Amino acid sequence: VLFSWGFLGMEKLVACPYKRPNALCRLICFPWAGGGTSQLAQWGKLFSSSIEVSSVRLPGRESRLKEPFAKDMTTLVNEITSVLLEELQEKPFAFFGHSFGSYISFAVALHLKEKYGLEPIHLFVSGAHAPNSEAFLPIKSTSICDREDEEILTYIKILGGTPSEFLQNEDLKKHLILTFREDIRVLQTFSFEKAERNIPFSCDITCFSGSEDKPHDLEAWHDLTSGDISFYKLPGGHFYLLEPSNEIFLTKHITRCIENAGL
Repeated sequence: VLFSWGFLGMEKLVACPYKRPNALCRLICFPWAGGGTSQLAQWGKLFSSSIEVSSVRLPGRESRLKEPFAKDMTTLVNEITSVLLEELQEKPFAFFGHSFGSYISFAVALHLKEKYGLEPIHLFVSGAHAPNSEAFLPIKSTSICDREDEEILTYIKILGGTPSEFLQNEDLKKHLILTFREDIRVLQTFSFEKAERNIPFSCDITCFSGSEDKPHDLEAWHDLTSGDISFYKLPGGHFYLLEPSNEIFLTKHITRCIENAGL
């Protein structure tokens, strides 16, 4: 019974269209605010057989449409951890998160480290501030519930990354706005206070960003790991990672980092 519950939990929480049971490492991807699993789960076909790619599916979207949205970051992290824990204990794993997904991946990694002594072999973050930076604070104080739908829609359009047919369909558009709102609300419940002299991670961290995106404060990542930190700017805006040429760079670079981790 336990197995089937774990399996159902896994099927619900994780999209993994390119299953590779013999992979040396799992790359778990965390989507952006309002996002689903469709884009990042497809990365699986770009990677070699040594890496299995999956994307986390948050409640309130896709096959979890009928479920209520997560009420806060802690609930979300606990759910993700409890479903993935067994898999993460059996073979090495790395995380990739974009924007909102970077913060979730960090929160999940932190929880895994503090509670289970587990750590990704590499943390790849994209289009986000370091969670301990001053630049992250305005996100926490912006009042998302007071914003009109139109204002949120405009912001989503400026960011890009949403297929135009989504925005043409009233129901899809409404749901996207709601999902985006709820994701930002969850992000606002996340607080990370770095304890003095306590460096949480020892893994390497790579920060990717789009050259045309608004600048992110990445320096503060240095305080979060004793491992190496590297920064890459790729051509494009906030959703630079959806450009096919950038996808190729990202998948090659991520592969190299994982293979160099000496598995």
